[in-house]
Amino acid sequence: MILRWLISFSLLVLAASGAEVSGQVSLRDSREASVRKDGDFSGVVISLQPLDSREPQAPPVRHARMLQKNKTFTPHILPVQVGTLVDFPNADPIFHNAFSSYSGQIFDIGLYPPGTSRSVRFGRSGVVRVFCNIHPSMSAIIIALNTPYFTQTLRDGKFSMVVPPGRYTLRVFHERATEQSLVNLAREIQVGSEPVTVPPIEVSEAGYLLAPHKNKYGRSYSTEGDDRSIYPGVRK
Repeated sequence: MILRWLISFSLLVLAASGAEVSGQVSLRDSREASVRKDGDFSGVVISLQPLDSREPQAPPVRHARMLQKNKTFTPHILPVQVGTLVDFPNADPIFHNAFSSYSGQIFDIGLYPPGTSRSVRFGRSGVVRVFCNIHPSMSAIIIALNTPYFTQTLRDGKFSMVVPPGRYTLRVFHERATEQSLVNLAREIQVGSEPVTVPPIEVSEAGYLLAPHKNKYGRSYSTEGDDRSIYPGVRK
């Protein structure tokens, strides 16, 4: 009798928690060697925006991190829910100055030394392109979403997440796709108690142009790797 009750309770919990939504993304028309030669389809963000009147459930963690090490932002693509505090720890032996002048969220956390960290709270939805004011090769993207339901594709393009039952708008973000092509990929899905497999999603990189960026003052960068001249006595 107890075993039967436990099984029934487990089934109720599983039904209440929702179902798995999964699928696969592929990239085409790419000029990136990692895509053309290696078939690397990772880093595409899949989000589900609830269409029902109920409020989305809060995520268990509202804190994220974008590490600066070896003159690189890691991860390169960071999806977060609106309201998340993102830390920018500096693990390099040189100074950094993360900033964004894009409308997703304009911020400048200033110049700070090795072994320290600064943070930014992302208070509205949007795509935020992040750079370092000292090193022009450093770039990353933070996507602030008005939903706790999102994930990223693996190297083979597969993705999955568990969401409560309801109607959702599925949206796709890929850094090397035009805005209009991503708008065209949006679709509505219905989630019940059974797993949902989304039809294959193909993202085209046709028409994407990499625009050069300026420093936080709107001026061109000096030569990469001049940390020693900017900060005398600082080891590279």
